[in-house]
Amino acid sequence: MGLRAVIFDLDGVITDTSRFHYLCWKKLADQHRIFFDEEFNERFKGVSRKDCVRMLFPEIKDDVQLHELAEQKNRYYVEMIRQITPADLFDGTRELLCELHEHGIKTAIGSASKNTLLVLQKLEIAHWFDAIADGTEVAHSKPAPDVFELCARKLRVACSQCVVVEDAQAGIQAAHAAGMTAVGVGSRDLLPEADWVVNSVRDVDLELLNRLVLENQRLRAGEDKKGRQVGDTGGDHWVVCRFK
Repeated sequence: MGLRAVIFDLDGVITDTSRFHYLCWKKLADQHRIFFDEEFNERFKGVSRKDCVRMLFPEIKDDVQLHELAEQKNRYYVEMIRQITPADLFDGTRELLCELHEHGIKTAIGSASKNTLLVLQKLEIAHWFDAIADGTEVAHSKPAPDVFELCARKLRVACSQCVVVEDAQAGIQAAHAAGMTAVGVGSRDLLPEADWVVNSVRDVDLELLNRLVLENQRLRAGEDKKGRQVGDTGGDHWVVCRFK
């Protein structure tokens, strides 16, 4: 009944491709004289490229024109990610993947990016993942649960036995919508709905992930139907269990 799979978001979780996305969106916005800053970019995290273009150009209704803008942004992004090397992998990622595989825990990537495989290959970690699902394979992007549910199907694992590691609120919401446990990477303020928040993947290990899954499974089984919140005000972590 415990942990059987861990699903990672890509951008901002295992490498800093999120910064590349920001720079590419800003370049596109600047070309069209649209104001775009890091605060605006927070709304794009975990969201499909198509939906991001619609947010950036709300006045454009023509699908062909929107597609051309999305492809232009993607060309900028592909140019940037070709510069990625294994040195760009976040600290602790390789060690966590190794620990999970040593204990028979399956791993997957669930990302909105269609360039996921290229990034993993540049980082030289593609072989660590049992499945990859991206936004091109599903009908609805995060915060809909589609991409994570697809990962679970590919892994042949129940959603309740999966943990998602995410840096975006849309991804946390998608994980919960799929019935999965969600670990947030980043700020408590930006990820208030996460079951647990860490500063980086380096702070995650198998013991933590398994404990969170078992806790949420007990809550779902009705031991605490009203849900509960457990805070550690002195540390870097925060548990919020919101199952009903």
